[in-house]
Amino acid sequence: MFNYNTSSIENHQNMQHPMLRKLGLIGGLSWHSTLEYYMYLNQTINDHFGNNTNPPLVLVNLDQYCMHQLQKSDQWDAIARMLIEACDQLYKAGASAAMFCANTPHKVYHDVQRHSMIPILHIGDAIGAAVRKKGLCKVGLIGTVFTMEEPFIAKILKDKYDIDIMVPDQEKDREKLHTIIQKELSLGILKLETKKYILDQIAILESKGAEGIILGCTEFPLIIGQNDLNIPIFNTTLLHAQMGVDFILRSEF
Repeated sequence: MFNYNTSSIENHQNMQHPMLRKLGLIGGLSWHSTLEYYMYLNQTINDHFGNNTNPPLVLVNLDQYCMHQLQKSDQWDAIARMLIEACDQLYKAGASAAMFCANTPHKVYHDVQRHSMIPILHIGDAIGAAVRKKGLCKVGLIGTVFTMEEPFIAKILKDKYDIDIMVPDQEKDREKLHTIIQKELSLGILKLETKKYILDQIAILESKGAEGIILGCTEFPLIIGQNDLNIPIFNTTLLHAQMGVDFILRSEF
C-alpha cells in the first residue's frame, strides 16, 4: 500500500506563489472552450513570470447535456441552482473569485451572484472594456439565441459602456447559429460550410454598420479568427480569460 504524508502535501500546497489569487472556473459548457480558457490562463501566467509558474485554478466541470436540456425546457431557476452550487464548491476549495466559462450562463448571473460567497467575473465587462479600447460604439453580436435575443449581454454593454449591439435580423438565422453552437461546435465538429455561413452572417451585420464583431459564444473562436475578417473581432473566450489573468495577478480588471 502507498503511504503518504498529509503534512508534506500541505507544505507543497503552501509553496504556491503568494502573490497569485486562486480563481475558480465553472466549465464544461462546452469542455472544448473550457480547454481554451485553461490553456490561455496557464500560458499567460507562464509568460508573465518567464518560467513554468502555473496559476492556482479550481475547476468545476458541469454536465453540458443536462444544461442544454434545462435550457430547452426554460428551467433557468434550475440552471441558476447548478451554478450557485458550483460557486459554493469553488469557495470551499479556496477560490477568491469565479467565472462562467461561457456567455449564455450570464443570463442568470445576478441570481447566482446574489447567492455566491465570492465575486463572479462578468464576461460583459471583459467585452465592454475591449470594445471601448478600440474606440467602437456599434458592434455585431452572434451567439446562442439567448445571448442574441435577451439583454443580459447587450444591456451591460449599453448601460455601462455605451455600446450599441446589432444581431442578425431574421429569426431563422439566429436559430441556425444557435443550432450550430449546440449541435456542432460544442461537440468539436468544425465544417467548412458552417464557417462560410457564419462569415456570411457577419458580412450582413458589417454591411448594416457593425464596426466590429463580438463572438458571443465561447465556441465561435474554434472556427472563426481575426484573419477571416476585415473588421475587429472580439474573442470573448480570450477576453474573459485575460480578465481572469488580471484577477490572478491582482491587476485592475
